[in-house]
Amino acid sequence: MILQRRNRILRQSLAIRSMVAETKLSADDFIVPLFIDEGSDTRIEIPSMPGYYRTTLDLTVEEVKELWSMGLKSVLLFIKCKDEWKDNTGKEAWNPDGLMQRAIKAIKDAVPEMLVMTDVALDPYSSFGHDGIVENGQIVNDPTVEALVKMSISHARAGADFVAPSDMMDGRIGAIRQGLEAEGFSNTGIMSYSAKYASCFYGPFRDALDSAPGFGDKKTYQMDYANRTEAVKETLMDIEEGADIVMVKPALAYLDIIREVKNSVSVPVSAYNISGEYAMIKAAAKMGWINEDKAILETLTSIKRAGADLIATYFAKDAVRLLG
Repeated sequence: MILQRRNRILRQSLAIRSMVAETKLSADDFIVPLFIDEGSDTRIEIPSMPGYYRTTLDLTVEEVKELWSMGLKSVLLFIKCKDEWKDNTGKEAWNPDGLMQRAIKAIKDAVPEMLVMTDVALDPYSSFGHDGIVENGQIVNDPTVEALVKMSISHARAGADFVAPSDMMDGRIGAIRQGLEAEGFSNTGIMSYSAKYASCFYGPFRDALDSAPGFGDKKTYQMDYANRTEAVKETLMDIEEGADIVMVKPALAYLDIIREVKNSVSVPVSAYNISGEYAMIKAAAKMGWINEDKAILETLTSIKRAGADLIATYFAKDAVRLLG
């Protein structure tokens, strides 16, 4: 058979496949989520996230040093608030001596060049487990936004490079940007969770921080997973309000959304390879149904191929080792 074009020529060897690969992963692509707890010298494995841990601040700093030595340049911080400090105002979220604020300072002191991003939402601090303030059984928007502004300013004051609002309240990006500017934090970036869906895949994360909603669900503020156009609308509004980076969350069931957003914006797009996605690979690998290492790289490549410039993932360290 005589053919003018044989596409398999470019697949014949590892060398040629690597040379012509359209999508390549590197350590620069990854944001590493870290879960931080009070206390000292304690490392607690999260049962629904095998191999991932919630650590006290001293061990977190050591972890950050290791991440930097591996070429990982960005962390996204989450803290576990003690139950006795939770209430319906979330005021512990902007305590200048709170765990988040201490964590930011400690990490920037230990590894000044590490890019520190911080979660901005009230659910870890809420006695109701919701991302906003509750009044008469409803999550109220505007008072919540006021609290998120205070929280963001406190993170910036502690030294955060980026705040990452994950709450999905209306108008919070514009309000946070105005608040940061008014306080002189014009260089603090905003990575907005612009298209965050009400997903069943968040369960392990909520185990990690004990932040499951105490009543109802989060469908009045997180997006309906049936919607696509709405994601673009939400993202464009966040950019108009001052977001520097936008995020789609979750990632794997939303690869089409990542591509829609990427095609619609001119700012960096991030995606969150979330806890449930991590847990599924871990569980299937434990059963011997898939090869874990291959699944990690294929999953992360698919997210980047869909259009993500940055990927927040619990597999970051594993991926760097595999890529090395």
